[in-house]
Amino acid sequence: MVEELVTAGVTLASVGVVYATAAARVVKQYERGVVLRLGRLRPGVRGPGFTLIVPFVDRLQKVNMQIVTMPVPAQEGITRDNVTVRVDAVVYFKVVSPSDAVIQVEDYRFAVSQMAQTSLRSIIGKSELDDLLSNREKLNQGLELMIDSPAVEWGVSIDRVEIKDVSLPETMKRSMARQAEADRERRARVINADAELQASKKLAEAAGVMSEQPAALQLRLLQTVVAVAAEKNSTLVLPFPVELLRFLERAQPSAPQTAQPAPRTDERLPDERLPDQHRESVQEQLPPAEAPPDPASGGSYSRQD
Repeated sequence: MVEELVTAGVTLASVGVVYATAAARVVKQYERGVVLRLGRLRPGVRGPGFTLIVPFVDRLQKVNMQIVTMPVPAQEGITRDNVTVRVDAVVYFKVVSPSDAVIQVEDYRFAVSQMAQTSLRSIIGKSELDDLLSNREKLNQGLELMIDSPAVEWGVSIDRVEIKDVSLPETMKRSMARQAEADRERRARVINADAELQASKKLAEAAGVMSEQPAALQLRLLQTVVAVAAEKNSTLVLPFPVELLRFLERAQPSAPQTAQPAPRTDERLPDERLPDQHRESVQEQLPPAEAPPDPASGGSYSRQD
């Protein structure tokens, strides 16, 4: 009799151990447990720690409550300004309702991934290239809103969405590089012109000050000579003020003008080549010309010296 009681006690203890082992469950701190009894959802959610279920009747499904980082594969699309781009993103989400995440959707991770890809392609088609490159904050907010709207029914909350990279065709990259280069060159020219304008104003003010004090020009000349000599050049260019040359030119006495020699009177020049004041004197000094012989008289003449 005693042996039977001992055997029954051992059997009951073994059954109890087996039952406890089959019914015992441990839920981690970052998890929540959803119990389905004969396929029906039990009210309440099992918290972290040790819990028991009915073996072979209840089924405990654990749901991770941590923030999940899910990369969105690169999606190729055409922007509103007809540019083909490839955009990839990353989604951060977490489960806020374990019961809905188990009951409302078969696989909430796969559902969120597909919704993110569809929303990303939609955002690409509605945006322009400049918005994708420079105005990503606004696009991230729009993409987050598009994914979060259906995800609320699945017990999932979208924490944030970030666009990672925008891939452009090589031709578009070269065009954008040329545009950026032209814009930088334009700004460089404007800055250079502005600098020239400011420098010209300062030089005009300096010229006004030097005109009031002529010694300032000489001091500036000496400073220039010192700056050039500091470079240890073999050739030194020394500017010479033009005002000093003009001063020396005015100080030099004028050379006396040489008198022109008077024309010789013994040379018989034509009347048109002689001056008026000498023409009469030359005519007086010349001997009178003899008249030619008369052919009718048939005589001859002779000149006596």
